[in-house]
Amino acid sequence: MSVNFGSKRVVTGAHYGLRDWLAQRVTGALVALFTFIVLAQVIFSSGPMGYDTWAGIFAAQWMKALTFVVFVALAWHVWFGMRDIWMDYVKPVGIRLALHIFTIVWLVACLGWAVQVLWRL
Repeated sequence: MSVNFGSKRVVTGAHYGLRDWLAQRVTGALVALFTFIVLAQVIFSSGPMGYDTWAGIFAAQWMKALTFVVFVALAWHVWFGMRDIWMDYVKPVGIRLALHIFTIVWLVACLGWAVQVLWRL
């Protein structure tokens, strides 16, 4: 004989909380690591800090690739944060959808601009 007490809990939702939390932490750590790498290059560079020094820091292909990876991580980090803000505080579905679309378009445009800056397209 089986006895069930209380109501059965029904769990609904997208179930992406842990994945998003982890992605937020990993992308944040990557941006912080990149910041330390750039700061170390600035601190240990010789001579006055001018355009030539900055251009020299980002001239190597590995640094361009790393910078772009960090821009992608930053865009992903921003997307998770903004999506959560829109979902938590904007209740009308149409406005929230428009804000989601605007955020995605803005972030993709920023990544396109980053490619232009890094590779002088």
